[in-house]
Amino acid sequence: MARRRQREGTREVKYVYVYLIATVIFLGLDALWLGVVAKNFYQAQIGELMLDKPRFGVAAGFYAIYVVGLLYFALVPALNEGSLPKVLVASLLFGFFCYATYEATNLATLRGWTNAMAAADIAWGTVLTAIAGCVTYAIVQGIGFWHA
Repeated sequence: MARRRQREGTREVKYVYVYLIATVIFLGLDALWLGVVAKNFYQAQIGELMLDKPRFGVAAGFYAIYVVGLLYFALVPALNEGSLPKVLVASLLFGFFCYATYEATNLATLRGWTNAMAAADIAWGTVLTAIAGCVTYAIVQGIGFWHA
């Protein structure tokens, strides 16, 4: 019984580490995209809809929830199987479905939301999620603590 609790505690710690690694990677890449690479594009496409200052609390909530989904649907199953192709496909699909849902909703409900904006955001969300999933997987496998 004590060994089982020890293993379960270790598993929970592993989930926390994987979550933190994935969050840092996802946030870093998305900050680079939003703040540098695509900043002018977003301003040109939806500038009139943008706030002067983002609501960072809301953004933090999104990232916290989204990375949990990435772990649940892509990273943990792939780490359990030791499969990079699995994390690649699952991350791509998770990113695509989440970002496509958001963009389709915006196109259906907001004036001024453009097809170009939707296409770029879906592409970025798909690629971002796949990169975050695969890099996190590679780091965790490289450290070697998942199956330890």
